[in-house]
Order: sequence, then C-alpha cells, then structure tokens
Amino acid sequence: MSSSKFAVAGATGRLGRHVVDVLKERKLQVVPVARATGVDVITGEGLVDALDGVDVIIDVASWHASDQKGATEFFRTAAGNLHEAGLRAGVDRIVAVSIIGADRATGGFVAAQQVHEEVTLSGPLPARILRAAQFHEFVGQLLDWRQGGIAHVPALPTQLVACRSVAETLVDLAAHPHAVRPGPEEPIPEIAGPRVETMSEAARLLGDRRGIKVVEVVEVDGADVPDAEIAAAGGFLPGPHAKLAGPTFREWLDARAV
Repeated sequence: MSSSKFAVAGATGRLGRHVVDVLKERKLQVVPVARATGVDVITGEGLVDALDGVDVIIDVASWHASDQKGATEFFRTAAGNLHEAGLRAGVDRIVAVSIIGADRATGGFVAAQQVHEEVTLSGPLPARILRAAQFHEFVGQLLDWRQGGIAHVPALPTQLVACRSVAETLVDLAAHPHAVRPGPEEPIPEIAGPRVETMSEAARLLGDRRGIKVVEVVEVDGADVPDAEIAAAGGFLPGPHAKLAGPTFREWLDARAV
C-alpha cells in the first residue's frame, strides 16, 4: 500500500492534523482536504479535483458545535458528497471516524454520528467505520464553555483517548487492502483509552493545571445531558473487542503544556 494516496477530509481539524502527521511519518501520499486548502465537503467545491488519483478517503471532518440538528445535516451532506465525488474520481474506499455508543444514542451530537455511519456505510463506495471514545482534547473544550467562571461538567463515565492514538488506528484501517463493509458477525472496531474515568474528574485535573478552580459537576442524570441513563449505565464505554491505547489522561497532560 506504499504507493496508495490518501485524502484526509477535515485535515486541519483536531483529529485530522494527527492523521496527516501519521500518514507523512509513514511516507504515505497525503492530500489534505479542508476549506483552508480550497476544498469544501459541504458545497463540494474542489472536491472531485482534490480526489483525483486518491485511493482512500479518511473522513474525520466534523461539525463545530454540539447541536444535533446542525451536526446531523453536516454529516449527512459531507458523507454523501465524499461518496459522490469519490465515485467520480475513482476512489477505492472510505474510512470514517465515529463515536463509541453512536448506535445506542437517541439525542445530541452522538446521535448525529448515527446518521454519519448510516450514510457512510450505505454509499456506493466500500466503507469502514472506526468508533472512538471521547478525545483527551474534549475536556479542554468543556472548560472553554464555562459561564461566569464555572464549567458545568457531567460526571459521565468515559475512557478518554488521545487523538494521536485514534489517528494511528485510523491509518492502520485505511491502509488495509481488504477494507469492506463489516458483515453481521463482525463488530465495528472501537478504540478507547486504557482505563475508565469520569469526565468531571478529568476536567478538575485539567482545571487545576490551568488555574481554573471552579468546576461544577452536573449529575449524569441531569436534563441537559443527552441519553443520561444510557451514559450512566456505561453505554458509551468501549466493548470487549475494543483496542485500548494509552496514554492515560494524566500522562497526556504531563507530556504537554496546557
């Protein structure tokens, strides 16, 4: 697969930057697909040309907010356009990232990923999905959303994972020459961090590092937490077949400036 060419949709995003880095480190050909490179997965502008000669699309493009309606429309349109443009350009297949628990979610951003998966897997190109746990970087996003100096963080059980670990696994999946739709007996692959922790504990740890002392825990069954009962029961934790990859959240913090 060393001669294959990989397009990364969402190449300048939180995960996309790591995917591009991993591909380059492995001496693989990379085509960054992002508005910054003159390509728009929503309008389709420049997409067919960008995919010329590409063998595999790695779809890590994402919506910028947590609202279900906006995210759903984004994923439906982007995935559909990638299939259509990829088919016209002669692309072999698509590999896309989703979120662990997307198949169980009934509301919020995670439920929007359900539509992303459906459109990706039902399109004309062979496709694979990798479901990932919430990223380490998501904790900082929760702190950035604080109001009046208080960050309201749910006590959700999670298995936070590093973007870099997800990127490496995505590239492994994308480079496999026999990537096809999973059969009924083959579970969708998952990747998560090495241990279970709560989102609120991670937020307090990061808050201490940043000098943010006030992090108010929102009970996991609160009205503002989509699918709170599912989450509290561990519905968004990885299954037994998941790949577990470090570093832990604390190790990740220790290795970087926050």
